[in-house]
Amino acid sequence: MITRRTFLTATTAVTAGVAMGITGQADAGQESHMKKFSGPHEMPKGLTLLSIANADGTETLGIKTASAVIDVRKASHLLGIPAPMTMEELLREGNAAGLTRIAAGSGNAKIKPALLDEANITHGRLFSNPGKIVCVGLNYKRHAKEIGMQEPRVPPLFNKFNNALAAHNCTIDLPPRDISYKFDYETEMLIVIGKSARNVPEADALNYVAGYCTANDFSARDLQLELPSSQWMIGKTLDKFAPIGPYFVSADLVGDPNNLKLETRVNGEVRQSWNTNDFIFNTQQMIAYISKHWTLEPGDIIFTGTPHGVILGYPKDKQVWLKAGDEIVSSIEKLGELKFKLA
Repeated sequence: MITRRTFLTATTAVTAGVAMGITGQADAGQESHMKKFSGPHEMPKGLTLLSIANADGTETLGIKTASAVIDVRKASHLLGIPAPMTMEELLREGNAAGLTRIAAGSGNAKIKPALLDEANITHGRLFSNPGKIVCVGLNYKRHAKEIGMQEPRVPPLFNKFNNALAAHNCTIDLPPRDISYKFDYETEMLIVIGKSARNVPEADALNYVAGYCTANDFSARDLQLELPSSQWMIGKTLDKFAPIGPYFVSADLVGDPNNLKLETRVNGEVRQSWNTNDFIFNTQQMIAYISKHWTLEPGDIIFTGTPHGVILGYPKDKQVWLKAGDEIVSSIEKLGELKFKLA
């Protein structure tokens, strides 16, 4: 007799198989990545990761190597190695060893169908469902000067929502002019938390970081600053106003996050060119301060502020706001170039 339980169990299995393009019985490799990881929680080391937007609508991890990108979903099947499929799964479950094993097997003949040319990849979102998106405002000394504000005594915090998350090479569809038209770039280093952090001392703070990314805290300045009351959240979290990528780079490959060069180019013109050594609150101080107020958890991300050179800092008669058709490139030393367009 078919009970409700057996029907649901069978339906779930069939649905999972269809989603992965499986028409017959899954082999051991195909089953491997579906099992929830229960081993020791490890943060990634020695890894540069990206997100692949697949034809079936999913977004899964890729491992960037010197010669190719390893499609983790395919490689997991081919090698029979359980591995996380997304950044959230990696950071929350801690199966970094699975990715390390797949990366180490890049010379194995079995893995050849999983080796991709990065030029042919459509990038997905590195993060789609972080627990928290924390943003630190006004965090560069020269930036504070250019907009005529005093350096803050503590890190000013605000947030974005998941609807703002966007991928490398995305297109941001701007809202109608009657909603907003003063659009501005903000290239920022993104901190990615790798383990739970509460009341963390500055001296220990970097031990909680899984890695870093290039990001852009895209902003609508009129919504942020010119409404009857300041509306930072509205001005910062419209759809796709938080592009991140193209890579997640593990902390061990980055070294000192407080000494990285940043640059923003708009239609090829350099607009920002500075260094994270101008932070008002460095990486350790930001993590320590935030963790005093709430627990930072694996997969949480922190935007760290932008240097001088934003349009808001120009004299008012020279402020030419971003518009449809503009192309923005944000680059950070060791973390790669994030590109996106406006429409």
